[in-house]
Amino acid sequence: MSFREEHDLHKRRFGRNLGLGLVLAAFVALVFGLTVAKVTTDDFTMQPSSEARD
Repeated sequence: MSFREEHDLHKRRFGRNLGLGLVLAAFVALVFGLTVAKVTTDDFTMQPSSEARD
């Protein structure tokens, strides 16, 4: 019982799928990081500017 050699098409497809998976994982990590940063900054308050009082 021998395994056939993998075709070049499958190697290229795997490379593309791996690249797309890494990009997707980076996007999910970015959105998660921005969400955590937005939720945990409770002490940040906007000071009213002098222009808004005029």
